[in-house]
Amino acid sequence: MGQFNISNLETLRGIVQAAQKLKSPVLIGASEGESRFLGLRQTVALVKAFQQETGLPVFLNLDHEKSFEYIKDAVKTGYDAVHFDGSELPLQENIKRTKELVKIAAKKGTLVEGEVGVIGGELTDPKEAQKFIQETEVNSLAINIGTWHGAGEKTGINFQRLEEINKKAESVFLVLHGGSGVPDSHVKKAIGLGIVKININTELRVAYTNALKTAFRANPEETTPYKYLIQAVEAVQRVVEEKIKLFGSNNKC
Repeated sequence: MGQFNISNLETLRGIVQAAQKLKSPVLIGASEGESRFLGLRQTVALVKAFQQETGLPVFLNLDHEKSFEYIKDAVKTGYDAVHFDGSELPLQENIKRTKELVKIAAKKGTLVEGEVGVIGGELTDPKEAQKFIQETEVNSLAINIGTWHGAGEKTGINFQRLEEINKKAESVFLVLHGGSGVPDSHVKKAIGLGIVKININTELRVAYTNALKTAFRANPEETTPYKYLIQAVEAVQRVVEEKIKLFGSNNKC
């Protein structure tokens, strides 16, 4: 499955329209900055509205959050999943906090994603990943296998490390962050080696922004928002459709 991050209603609409067209489940991601901009309750309400309208499995995940209190608020508010990024903490402290969060989230049926290995930094140690999984009982695990957040060509996936982690991951879902810019062939290979969830954000932001720039250049006097925002929605939808087909989640619902 793809996780596609949103910053506003337009990006959400583009993602859902792609999912609806291709009959694909999707995860809607909201990072700390995105979530705080949109509002916790407002984001939940928007996603639920599209769930009810389309009947699709559209899920909402709080992405890369480090504030324990904010994560607990997201759980209470109705997020389907939360990602606690304790990757910069000492391993034992990361385990302790994640384990506590798993217990809290379980009461609401909320899934928890943990993280071992800083994305864009040191690669995830397979033994540390195994220890983390066993002691926290997380549902999914973000790992660093050579990608980083942001755009640009990325050819550095360490497939050997991914295989080593996957052998020790048991039934936990492995997550690839920094999916924007990764070559298609590498994405497919990573999926074959155990990656279950892939996060896409930067490519959506670029498509959205470029579409707005093009619209303004074509008609700089336009002041009716929906008339130029529709082009941004369509640009986001095109990117999401490409990713859904690449990930193989089309025609799954």
